[in-house]
Amino acid sequence: MFFGFVAGATLAISPQLLSAQQLSGKLIERAIPSTGEKLPVIGLAFSNHPSCADHAALKEVVKTFADNGGRYFDATLGNAANQKFHATAANELGVANKFFWSTTAFQPGPGSTPAGVKTQIDSVLARTKASKLDLAWVTAAGPPEVLAILKEEKKAGRVRYIGVMTIVEQAQAAQLEALMRNEPIDFIGVGYDIGNRFVEDKILPLALEKKIGVVAYFPFGNNSGVSCGALSLNLFARVGNRPLPEWAAEFDAKTWSHFFTKYVISHPAITVARVGTTKAHHMLDNLGGGIGRLPNEATRKRMADLIETFPKPTPPARAGGPPGGGAQAPGIAVSVAILDRYVGEYRNPASGTIFAIRREGDKLFVKPGTMDEAPLNARSEIRFQDPRGPTFEFQLDAQGKVTGAILEQQGPQGPQRIALERK
Repeated sequence: MFFGFVAGATLAISPQLLSAQQLSGKLIERAIPSTGEKLPVIGLAFSNHPSCADHAALKEVVKTFADNGGRYFDATLGNAANQKFHATAANELGVANKFFWSTTAFQPGPGSTPAGVKTQIDSVLARTKASKLDLAWVTAAGPPEVLAILKEEKKAGRVRYIGVMTIVEQAQAAQLEALMRNEPIDFIGVGYDIGNRFVEDKILPLALEKKIGVVAYFPFGNNSGVSCGALSLNLFARVGNRPLPEWAAEFDAKTWSHFFTKYVISHPAITVARVGTTKAHHMLDNLGGGIGRLPNEATRKRMADLIETFPKPTPPARAGGPPGGGAQAPGIAVSVAILDRYVGEYRNPASGTIFAIRREGDKLFVKPGTMDEAPLNARSEIRFQDPRGPTFEFQLDAQGKVTGAILEQQGPQGPQRIALERK
């Protein structure tokens, strides 16, 4: 997995953007349950793409999105430089005021005080040139004080909507459900696609019951473990070169992108399906999934049944992982005394990203920035691997004191070694 925590490059100014590409119809809109405000059902996010893709091409994507009625623009993911890219591109194109800004997954830590959250909000407002945040997110696993602070900011009129996000639904389902039942939140953000239907069991019905909007992440399949154009285990890889079934025309699906998107947005709980791409013509195709007829419940079952007949592709090998990219070999046993010396926070000086390391039982866990926490598998007494791909090699001085760590990960130009400072 390419975490993409290096600092982003300066936004390139393209002398000519693509001429406006137009859809053949209008995007379907859905009402936000808590207010009735309507949003087009297709949203856009770049995540780590600004770290490894041409910025002029990404601006063309933003232009195509805005020209065709797109509004939900998600700047929550990736490092600070990647988040800043969204606002910079929108401002340079003169379309920032058209967007519904989904911004900042507020995190625990030194900034999770009223003053710290206010400072973060001020920073986002300055970038987006808005008077208030449209949607501020917290993580389902985060401490309650962050959510409490955002509720106060909402009362003060600086935040319009509050959302709770999680991508690891099965691991955090209980936390998410509790928040949905007990907190006055406006949105949840969950991974949802035709091959990953876990949230259909409890989460989406509960969202309907509690009148909570839903942002669907990864409608084309979760690409965790890869990025920046690498082969991904998404739905496109699963269908391969198979033709679209003729009966897809019954709900106006002309491409597999439409097929996948229409499955997601046809669920009545879904408010927005958030997509990501680095190419303007792909953006246009993705938007096409949000126009025309949608499948009914019987057709949705037929769609899911079809996808289940296609075998899941074998994962590609990951740097430092086993051949074929399957489940990692189990880690070796390392004493608790050795594990304890690695507990703490490690900072990437280029991006400012903090990697929080903690111990639970005989395992270390890592939380990189706003990403979900993951267990680390010990490969030696100093090397530990994240199951998503990267490896951490802790650095010790002559007295055995931990001075920092080396993060090894796959970058856009090949393997990277990034020195992390111990805080």
